[in-house]
Amino acid sequence: MTVAEFKTQIPVKPQIAFPHVLIATDFSEASQRALCSALTLAGDTAAEFSIIHVLQPDWRYATLENPPEIDLQRVDAEQQLKSLIQDVPHRDIHIVLVRNPHVAEAVASVINESDVDLLVLGTRGRGGLSKLALGSVAEELLRLAPCPVMTFGPKADVASRLHGPGFHSILFATDFGPGSIAALPLTLALARTHQAKLILLHMIPPMPATAGSLSAYAPPAAAADELEEWETATRKRALQRLKQCLPKGTELDQAPEYVVGTDFLPEGILTAADRFKVDLIVMGANRAGAPRAAAHTPWSAVHEIVSRAACPVLTVAG
Repeated sequence: MTVAEFKTQIPVKPQIAFPHVLIATDFSEASQRALCSALTLAGDTAAEFSIIHVLQPDWRYATLENPPEIDLQRVDAEQQLKSLIQDVPHRDIHIVLVRNPHVAEAVASVINESDVDLLVLGTRGRGGLSKLALGSVAEELLRLAPCPVMTFGPKADVASRLHGPGFHSILFATDFGPGSIAALPLTLALARTHQAKLILLHMIPPMPATAGSLSAYAPPAAAADELEEWETATRKRALQRLKQCLPKGTELDQAPEYVVGTDFLPEGILTAADRFKVDLIVMGANRAGAPRAAAHTPWSAVHEIVSRAACPVLTVAG
C-alpha cells in the first residue's frame, strides 16, 4: 500500500471554523439544548468552549443594610454551571460569570475581551405580545454581538438532521444588504470546511414594493400581465446577482445551487430550508441604531425564522 492510498483511508477531521465558542445560558431548557447541539456539531475538533451566565441584580438583597458576606447568587450559579457541564465527555469548558443588569451588553463585552469566534444561543421562540412584553435578549444579541451568532430555536432538531458532526447542506439567504455581504465569506468557508452543498437563496416579494408602478385602473387582465412581467424581470435580475455573489475562482466540493423565490421573507426561507433539508441557515442581520429597541419589534423576519426553523440559524451582523 502506498502512502497516498494509506492517507485516503484515514478519516479527515473537519477544520475548526470557530476556534473559540461561547455558549450563553440562563439555565433554561432552551439553553441546555443549545449547549448539547453545539457540542454535537463540534464533534471531536479542538475548538475551545466557554459558557457564560450573566447574574442579574438580586432584589432579595438590594434593600438590606447588611447583605450577606457570601454572594449566594454567584455560588448558586456556579453550582448550576458545573452541573451543566459535568457530563460533557473529553471537553474542558471554561466558566464565565459576570454581573450586569444588561445581559446583551455583558455578553458582547466578554466576546470582545476573550476573542470569541462564535456565540451560541438557545431561544424559546416567544412571539407576538409575549415577545413585545418580555423582550428578547437573543434577538438583541443578533444585532449587538461583535461575532457571528448561532441560534437554536425550539424546533431545531440537530440530532435528527445530522449524520455526524459538521454541516452537509447550507442555505445562504441573502437580501444583498450589508449583513448578507458580511455573512458570505463565512458561509463559503463553512461550505469548504464541511464539503457541504451550498444553496444561495433570494426572496422577492409577491407584489412590487410600490403598487403605483402597476396600472391601478387598468382591466384585471392588463394588471395581471404587468405583474407577471415585473416578476419575470425581477427574478432574472435577482438570479444574476446571486451568481455574482461568488467571487471568481471560488471552488467548492459540490456545485452551488441558485434559487430565487416569490414569497414573504420568513415563509420563503423556511420553505426552502425544508425543501432542501438543510442543516444550517446563514443570513445577515442588518445592524439597527438601537439593538434593544429593534429586539422588541414583534414578528421581525429574523425572529420568525429562528423560532420556526428545524435547524440552527447562523446570523452575521453587518
